[in-house]
Formats: sequence, C-alpha cells, structure tokens
Amino acid sequence: MLATRWSPWNDWTEMQSQMGRLQNQMNSLFGRYGTANGSSFAPRSYPALNVWENDEQLLVEAELPGMELSDMEIYVNGGNQLSLKGERKVPSSEEGTWHRRERGYGKFARVIELPHLVDPDKVQASFKHGVLTIKLPKQEASKPRKIQVKAE
Repeated sequence: MLATRWSPWNDWTEMQSQMGRLQNQMNSLFGRYGTANGSSFAPRSYPALNVWENDEQLLVEAELPGMELSDMEIYVNGGNQLSLKGERKVPSSEEGTWHRRERGYGKFARVIELPHLVDPDKVQASFKHGVLTIKLPKQEASKPRKIQVKAE
C-alpha cells in the first residue's frame, strides 16, 4: 500500500484543475461563434472602462484604440444606464500569413448601471487618442445637499 501525504493544498489544486477544464469548455463553446475571417466577438468586458464621479457628474473612460467615431454608438437609458455599442473592424493588411493575432475585433456591447440618475440631454462625449470620455451630469435630485441642523 502506497501512502500519500495529506496537504491542505490538494483540494485547492483539484479545484483549480476543474476550473481550468470548465474554462476550456467555455472557450471552445463560445469560440464557435467567431466570424469567417478568424476573428471573434470581443469579450464581454471590452472595452475596458473607468467610471468615477465628482459632486456634479459621472465620468466614464473607455479604451477604444483603432476605432472610428462612425463605428460606435452611445446611449443613456432610463437615466441610470449607459450603453456602449460598436464594432472594431479588422484592419486591411497586405497578403501574408498571420503569426499572432491577439487584438480583439468584431462587435461589442456593454451596458453598465450608473450609480446615480443622470441628465441625458446634457451628456457630452469626446474621443482622443483612442480613449472615449463621456461626461454624464447628475440630475439635481442625485447631487449631494448640505443639510443645516438646528440646535434646540
């Protein structure tokens, strides 16, 4: 009989192995939905976003290198939801053989819940050096108000 030494990490290692198998299955399942030219839809977390706020507005930055303004759409839904849709097109290249193709191409859509109601009529967006910046002014009801306390 061969004795094996118990280690608290055995269960952890087994769980990592199972998660790796699950990830491979998910990749093979969703990999089938790629386009004919070998690209696939961008991952759900594309584009990468930064969201922060000050007293007056929410600010969103999205990394969209290589995109054109005509290839993206921005919507504010219900005052508290931001929708970003677009397509990053495969650049035309001279004939040749791809050796590595890591950049994602294809259609994407992200919808994020905003932490405050915003005024959709005052939203501004700018695009510079591949970074989309969206300024979403808060509705008056969402802005902080100082409450004066009366002493009795």
